[in-house]
Amino acid sequence: MKLLETIMQRAQQNPQHIVLPEGTEERTLQAADTILGKKAATITLIGNPNEIIELANRLQLKHIEETTILDPENYDKMETYTQLLFELRKSKGMTIDQARKLVKDPLYIGTLMIKNGDADGEVAGARNTTGNVLRPALQIVKTKPGVTVVSGAVLLFTQSPYGENGFVMMADLAVTPNPTAEELAQIAVMTGQTARTLGGFEPRIAMLSFSTKGSAKHELVDKVVEATRLAQEMAPDMQIDGELQADAALVPSVGASKAPGSIVAGHANVLIFPDIQSGNIGYKLVQRLGNAQAIGPVLQGMGAPINDLSRGCSADDIVQMIAITVNQAISLKEHRDAILH
Repeated sequence: MKLLETIMQRAQQNPQHIVLPEGTEERTLQAADTILGKKAATITLIGNPNEIIELANRLQLKHIEETTILDPENYDKMETYTQLLFELRKSKGMTIDQARKLVKDPLYIGTLMIKNGDADGEVAGARNTTGNVLRPALQIVKTKPGVTVVSGAVLLFTQSPYGENGFVMMADLAVTPNPTAEELAQIAVMTGQTARTLGGFEPRIAMLSFSTKGSAKHELVDKVVEATRLAQEMAPDMQIDGELQADAALVPSVGASKAPGSIVAGHANVLIFPDIQSGNIGYKLVQRLGNAQAIGPVLQGMGAPINDLSRGCSADDIVQMIAITVNQAISLKEHRDAILH
């Protein structure tokens, strides 16, 4: 898994401040300890300090004293975050009393830290649902300018010769059930950008369908065709093609036969599914039947790096997701610096 090693090395070279709202969760604490040992990030843990320290001692963790522990019941920026949340949400009917109550929720504190410039990214979801993680993120951090849809990409490492030496990135597998053509185009471009940020390679993006270049006629195919056109207009510097069946996207001989002349067919390293149902089923089949390693989903389209975990994740999964979040934060800062200069 050379790519995962590269992601960790980038994080170690430029550590960012990551907040972990589930500070009293065992796997999260173990992951924080590992990350601190690798010096890949600075960490804020949110939770009761006594519980965190007691759990860290029981687990015999070595580096938790290097974290900042934020107690939701007693922290010095309570009023600052309350006013910030109120200002952001008062147009939606939020009262100051409602804001004062919500700022005690660790998931709200985490996103308010990012909005206030006190942290660079967040990782949560070992204990909370995706909906609970995304709600404050969308209310406070919101999406990137010009982006209307959030999506989840999975990094899939296989033993096959396809993709980028056996590696493919897939989306959307986690957030938007049935994207419109415009949303699907945004997902494709966002995933291409994630491939550049995390993979360090140029994306070859296949817009997947049950049809290849008009081999079938259906409104579902029409959506993918339109999404492909829109994505190509949005990102003329990216290699994007569709509609393509999965084998035409991945296998050189099939791509040459079914889509001759395509710069993507047979060589795709990014796969965009037409809906979350096909994407989620597809990657889990490959993961379980093909013994592939899946990392993610990595959230895309947010205004700042905020990533959701599966509640069945391991401590190692959280370590990898923290390193990915650091990489996203580095890329975001580089992009902002480039605009300023």
